[in-house]
Amino acid sequence: MAWEPMHRSNGSCERMATASKDGLVKVWNTRTRACIVTCSGHTDSVECVKWGGEGLFYTASRDRTIKVWTAENGNDIGKLVRTLQGHGHRINTLALSSDYVCRTGPFDHCGSIFGGNNNNNNNNTAAIEAAKKKYQQFKDQQQCERLVSGSDDYTLCLWHPTLDKHPIKRLTGHQQAVNHISFSPDARFFASASFDKKIKIWNGQTGAFLVTLTGHVGAVYRVAWSVDARYLVSASKDSTAKLWEMPLGKRAKETLPGHADEVYALDWSPTGGSVATGSKDRTIKIW
Repeated sequence: MAWEPMHRSNGSCERMATASKDGLVKVWNTRTRACIVTCSGHTDSVECVKWGGEGLFYTASRDRTIKVWTAENGNDIGKLVRTLQGHGHRINTLALSSDYVCRTGPFDHCGSIFGGNNNNNNNNTAAIEAAKKKYQQFKDQQQCERLVSGSDDYTLCLWHPTLDKHPIKRLTGHQQAVNHISFSPDARFFASASFDKKIKIWNGQTGAFLVTLTGHVGAVYRVAWSVDARYLVSASKDSTAKLWEMPLGKRAKETLPGHADEVYALDWSPTGGSVATGSKDRTIKIW
């Protein structure tokens, strides 16, 4: 699932997109509980959906394609813009350079309105303007919105999906399927997690390889960045999470033990104060 970012929704934040094994993508209005549009075109299960900051959303499928759809209100919502092709096997994951700024909307890392003060936190107009200002500031620092995809073909592809249907670069190095990708909040780096038990760090602008993080003894399922992009945390089949210093800390700074089985879920709070892990042992731990 993916929510429409606040700066594109005039503060309503009531639309979300869902992906399904039936090959369909649906956009819903969560207030009215109505399906606004159904997007068809994929020929196999849709594994991932991302709602970007430029009025588009992106879907990745087992059919080896990524599709770009319009997300603006009106008759054109759900219209296919382009299909991105480049992988030789199913696509498991997508990451956008704008993920963090879209996720946090008008709030800064302290949970306050960006560029404002706490007295305005309940003012919806101030929140909308703050979200737009924050996204514009982020956009001014970037060439364009960037997308990275990870596949069972052991590779990643870097795209400029708002501009072109061809990959900018194909990234090789993993020796098994790529499970998850995550951009740092400032979009300077992205990390990829793989069944080969390794994490790789890449330049967020060019896709240049930087470093491989080794230490897990099982497949790595998820990665998440701290709000200041100085640390990365990873979750693994080996029942642990590990903390890494970025961007060049090749060995884990800390190991977070305690789970009795594989760690499938992971997230770092937008305020930076805590990490949550979810495991096959049926527990969630807060660190």
